[in-house]
Amino acid sequence: MRELHLSDRQRLILEGKICPYCGKPTIYVDSSVIYGTSYGNIYLCEDCEAFVGVHKGTDKALGRVAKRELRQLKREAHKYFDLLWQLKYMTRYDAYGWLSNILDLPREYTHIGMFQESTCETVITYSKLLLNDFRALDISKGREPATPYFDI
Repeated sequence: MRELHLSDRQRLILEGKICPYCGKPTIYVDSSVIYGTSYGNIYLCEDCEAFVGVHKGTDKALGRVAKRELRQLKREAHKYFDLLWQLKYMTRYDAYGWLSNILDLPREYTHIGMFQESTCETVITYSKLLLNDFRALDISKGREPATPYFDI
């Protein structure tokens, strides 16, 4: 596993405090400015219309600030990746270890919320491949597969 050293700017991006698109500081505001209803606070780049939520009860960003396309890719990446541990093919801890190895990232930076578009696409592809492998294993053992076949 390679060691990762982040610059101050990279660290601030992962903390949601700098917009990765324009490089300007974000503002910490209530999510009602986006949704019309409050779901907690967010870090928002008004210029780029990019934002990220925070962990409940904290000001810690859930990842990097993202525009709509990246937010959709993050949701899709979680959809397939989370099945690996939700269906008990492996523990959540082991799933993140597997992903850390696939991406050649230290575990502390292996969080879908931190990823860019291309990394989310990699997560989607590899998660589908592994789910298909588990499906084939289920079928070979005469068990009903827990998932459909996923096109890659």
